[in-house]
Amino acid sequence: MELIHGVFLAVVLGHVATVNGLYDRNSDVVELTAGNFQGKVLDSDDLWLVEFYAPWCGHCKSLAPEWSKAAAALKGVVKVGAVNMDDHGSVGQPYGIRGFPSIKVFGADKKKPVDYESARTASAIVAEALNQVKKLVNVRLSGGGGSRSSGGSRSGGGGGDGFAAEEVVALTDSNFEQLVLDSDDMWLVAFHAPWCGHCKSLAPHWATAAHELKGKVKLGAVDATADTVYSSRYGVKGFPTIKLFNQGKKDGDAQEYDGGRTSSDIVSWALDKLSAKIEPPEIIQVTEKTTLETACQKNPLCIVSILPHILDCQSDCRNGYLKVLRELGARYKKQLWGWVWAEAGAQPDLEEALGIGGFGYPAMAALNARKMKFALLRGAFSDAGIHEFLRELSVGRGSTAPLRGAELPRVAATTPWDGKDGEMPAEDEYDLSDVELEPLDKDEL
Repeated sequence: MELIHGVFLAVVLGHVATVNGLYDRNSDVVELTAGNFQGKVLDSDDLWLVEFYAPWCGHCKSLAPEWSKAAAALKGVVKVGAVNMDDHGSVGQPYGIRGFPSIKVFGADKKKPVDYESARTASAIVAEALNQVKKLVNVRLSGGGGSRSSGGSRSGGGGGDGFAAEEVVALTDSNFEQLVLDSDDMWLVAFHAPWCGHCKSLAPHWATAAHELKGKVKLGAVDATADTVYSSRYGVKGFPTIKLFNQGKKDGDAQEYDGGRTSSDIVSWALDKLSAKIEPPEIIQVTEKTTLETACQKNPLCIVSILPHILDCQSDCRNGYLKVLRELGARYKKQLWGWVWAEAGAQPDLEEALGIGGFGYPAMAALNARKMKFALLRGAFSDAGIHEFLRELSVGRGSTAPLRGAELPRVAATTPWDGKDGEMPAEDEYDLSDVELEPLDKDEL
């Protein structure tokens, strides 16, 4: 009976192990926890591929046999681990894990792991791991080091040449087609080498430009000594070489970058290319909540104009103001701002939140919904006055104030303007034919 009980207990415990985690103790996949992650991964000189998973996740279950097979093939070459996020969610928190499975590569700079974005087969995983090994070796050959999370003796960027900035996407032969060529985004890609002095000079400017262009143009970097397929395809012969990849890139050639090498040069050049393909923004009337949310929450800034009431400024007058706004919207289209307008008095909460009203109409404010701050046009509502206001905003200057309220103001549902002149409401007419009037006394005359 004891023997049967022992066998039953072993079966139950084995079942629990498979339910609570996807990898058993005999697997070559290292179980990583909140207690050992720092020591095994972050303080290590080894290259690690780490899967962040949830036991209930169907895609995780499908990946598990391929991940185990890759771990066995890479044994002694690359460390392969897995974190059960149901039990050790704090491990993935610093890396912004939002879906499962998520795979990160912890290479030379443990502070800045890169996303694994290739196929989820054992052969693809092994190929990318070996590619990352080559990168790590090249970094060490060039004298670059990594940065241990614990503050160990190593220092420097993840690529030895400083291109491993937060907003610079690390591109490889395995992810280049998916991220760049299959994308609808505009990309600037720097092909560089770890030993290249000019590349090291460019790197901090590239990082700054990537930050300033975030949400507009994507910046990537390819270590062309480790990933040679696309540098060869696009005729890269010297370093650094910068290429522009537009939409429809698969069938066309990449455009050679011919601008300067400072961050301001890069940003200006990229925005000029971007503006050539951007349609001028619509100037949309605020008639419902979604109008304001779309313009302000999906753009860096939204330009809000309050135009005089139609009875104070008829159709010719209003269309004149809208013409000025359209022309300025086209002039500043590369800023990717949202543009809206409302009739004076139609959106009182919006006017109050932006402090509009004390200056008369028309009025204008620029709203940053992310920071919940706004700036008011203090000059004339004219081409020159608005241009000066927008020019200051475009270079990060101008006086701002906190939005009056913790969220976007309430929007009243209104009827869109029909493009016609306004008409005074008809006065009620009274029929006095049946009213009998008594004659006035002489004294009342």
